Amino acid sequence: MKESNVQMNPNELVQFLKKSPSEFTRNDIVRFCEQNGIEMINFRYVAEDGRLKTLNFVITSKEHLETILTNGERVDGSSLFSFIEAGSSDLYVVPRYRTAFINPFAEVPTLDILCSFYNNEGKPLESDPGYVLRKASEEFTRQTGYNFKALGELEYYIISPKEDAFPGVDQKGYHASEPFAKFEFIRNEALRLIAKAGGCIKYGHSEVGCFSDEDMYYEQQEIEFLPTSVEEAAEQMILAKWILRMLGYRYGVDISYAPKITVGKAGSGMHFHMMLEKDGKNLTAENGKLSDLAKKMIAGILSSADALTAFGNTIPTSYLRLVPHQEAPTNVCWGDRNRSVVIRVPLGWSGAGNMIQDANPQDKSESRKGESKQTFEFRVPDGSADIYLTLAGLVVTALKGLQMPDALEVAQKLYVDVNIFKPEFKDKLATLEQLPVSCYESAEALDNKRAIFENNHIFPQGLIQSRIEKLKSYNDKGLSEKLYGKHDEIKKLVDQFIHVG
Repeated sequence: MKESNVQMNPNELVQFLKKSPSEFTRNDIVRFCEQNGIEMINFRYVAEDGRLKTLNFVITSKEHLETILTNGERVDGSSLFSFIEAGSSDLYVVPRYRTAFINPFAEVPTLDILCSFYNNEGKPLESDPGYVLRKASEEFTRQTGYNFKALGELEYYIISPKEDAFPGVDQKGYHASEPFAKFEFIRNEALRLIAKAGGCIKYGHSEVGCFSDEDMYYEQQEIEFLPTSVEEAAEQMILAKWILRMLGYRYGVDISYAPKITVGKAGSGMHFHMMLEKDGKNLTAENGKLSDLAKKMIAGILSSADALTAFGNTIPTSYLRLVPHQEAPTNVCWGDRNRSVVIRVPLGWSGAGNMIQDANPQDKSESRKGESKQTFEFRVPDGSADIYLTLAGLVVTALKGLQMPDALEVAQKLYVDVNIFKPEFKDKLATLEQLPVSCYESAEALDNKRAIFENNHIFPQGLIQSRIEKLKSYNDKGLSEKLYGKHDEIKKLVDQFIHVG
């Protein structure tokens, strides 16, 4: 790893060990703990509810530390997952060294490490969402020779007692600055701590959602990451959610990833950008335009967009967000720079000219042209998403698209370059399939297309069945219509899921 990259890397382990996290070994971790006075180790792992769990260890000797890092530990799998394979009630959690970071909230020097689940035979737990994503990524590369990279956008609300000074403008919070955005300081602290924990951050900003009621103030914010492997993309999103919640707890405010806070106000999504890479080259764009490879992937994802909601939109209030005219998708289509479609192709600096010299005519240094930054964005999921399974589903359906003989024709048919909700485009709108409008419909869509996800043994049959049964258990078919205009009942439902994910 280049010395300059080490010096500017905020992860203390990278600075000390002078190597990339992907190169971390057990001996590296032991040496870091010895020379930095680490007193505790926390094993971290994600259960079915999407939240980080913790197993604490006090280090009593070097031998004790080496044993922990070598063997992992035993946990009760039946308390972590509603569905696990027979004979897997007891599970092993085994640390992944590359994920190690200093816990920024611990009272004594503490090292946290993310873990993987293994069964009684020492094999990866088939139903572990992290392993499902790993299998999907490996199968994608095995069949195509390409690497699937992703980045997430994490939207959330900060909820606090109402303040009268410098009130924000209702639904006009996009990129607002302090003092009109009251909690920029929490976001900035989160950005710093996420980076120290290994997250590769693109930026953070205030989002559209901003409103008050009689007593409370609601401010929406967003943190977006940089492209990386799908496994690392999932990990940094999960750590970011935990860090933000910890900061909220410390500062006495609520952090909510709920898809909808109230009707008529911006909901919070969890968008995922994707790109295709080989030998360090972005294959998502070709000659300044979206490549045919990317269009095929888009076709595959759109062909199963309804079923993907089973992983990305998992609670009844998810479907209060997926309504027309709210910059959230409802119809299965894609387009350029269009925020009401399922998949959006954002600006990618292709053909934009040398803007930096125009902005800085005094700078005569040679312009630097980097690799293409082009991505395409899946805009359906929200904060209730199982991050691992949602990304795994995107990988699986993108692979299907690359193998569909009519993928380019499907992509062309589903492309829109207009505001599809304008009256003059009602005929085009009528030709497009709609996303599910309830958890129950989402479960039905997954049941109809489960073979796509179970192919190559990526998603275990039992996991799919468990997901279907969970979604149907909400019994929310037609719920949006039943709740229309009933604000007290909507608030009760929103409050039930305010701390989802």
